[in-house]
Amino acid sequence: MAHLSLGILISGRGSNMAALIEACTDPAYPAQVAVVIANVADAPGLDKARAAGIETVVVDHKAYDNRDAFEAALDSALKAARVDLVCLAGFMRLLNADFVKRWRDRIVNIHPSLLPAYKGLDTHARVLEDGVRVTGCTVHFVRPEMDHGPIVIQAAVPVLPDDTVGRLAARVLEQEHRIFVEAVRLIASGRVRVSGDKVLIEGSAPETAVLVNPQIV
Repeated sequence: MAHLSLGILISGRGSNMAALIEACTDPAYPAQVAVVIANVADAPGLDKARAAGIETVVVDHKAYDNRDAFEAALDSALKAARVDLVCLAGFMRLLNADFVKRWRDRIVNIHPSLLPAYKGLDTHARVLEDGVRVTGCTVHFVRPEMDHGPIVIQAAVPVLPDDTVGRLAARVLEQEHRIFVEAVRLIASGRVRVSGDKVLIEGSAPETAVLVNPQIV
């Protein structure tokens, strides 16, 4: 079986990266990690990738005079590894329109909210401040606008009365690991098609269960 070749971009600890690497250890999983690239030389996720026998590359954005030069180096590293799909897993750099265009519909991002709500940073603090009852996470194809693009998969997570930012973030992160792995599985299996601003998934069935928080008794 042919496997989709993944390039994972990280800036920090790489927990979503680790979930993808673990999924790829299953021979039945239709993808494999070709390379992990970090824009921070001491990103903790690099050690995790090396321990798993994955090729790692550092493309430090601080070493380049401008974003174009940085992204040219990033593009070269991905192409050298023969990457089919780029996975942004906690990659804390905005990518310019030219880079996104070159990798259009071949680059996905994981974001800790139910997009299009709560784009950007500090999502969990903003959710708690607003008193939102349900939050979650999203995997989407990347477009030049930040945290925008056709949505592949989402998971809804209830906000509990005693939640702190840390507790809520930990529960959302568990679901991030699940849906990132599933999104890549769907894409690698050839079941995903981008049509305009939406994703169509072959063989998917609508979810009829409804999440209500707090529960009505």
